[in-house]
Amino acid sequence: MAMTKLDGLRQWAHRAGDSPRAWAGPPPSPRLALATGFLSAVADRFGLWGDPGSGKVAWGDYDRYLAYVHELAPYLPGGFVDIAGRLATAAEAILGITLLLGVAVRLSAWAGAGVLLTFALSMFFFSHPEAPLNASVFSATGLALLLALAPTDTCAFALDRKLGLEHP
Repeated sequence: MAMTKLDGLRQWAHRAGDSPRAWAGPPPSPRLALATGFLSAVADRFGLWGDPGSGKVAWGDYDRYLAYVHELAPYLPGGFVDIAGRLATAAEAILGITLLLGVAVRLSAWAGAGVLLTFALSMFFFSHPEAPLNASVFSATGLALLLALAPTDTCAFALDRKLGLEHP
């Protein structure tokens, strides 16, 4: 049986991920995508993208964000919801900065996946199943997991790599 062009392409695509060169370029892209996503969400909570209700602003201020956290976390006792909102904001700011700079990339990616998965599941169960899909939160979670599982020596443009701090 003759091999078709589609079969050849399928075999090439399957082998491509096995090559160390395949990981040489992509890791900065997931890092930047996750970092900017985290930092953009934090900026929105503090009104840096505009006033509430203007344009594509999700929250526009911190009080609106906390009201949304209350919707998504009915499983937490009242006082803990505000604390969870503050912790999530702090975590997203820290993760955005560490991923942007390439510091503790693997740890930051794992932590980012945990934050995103928690957010996605809360949106799915307590808002509407379509909400995390429209916001691509499950996709971002998958991206964080991909980055967490990427070979550690492939984090180009990362301080970890430049300082020799990456660990297998």
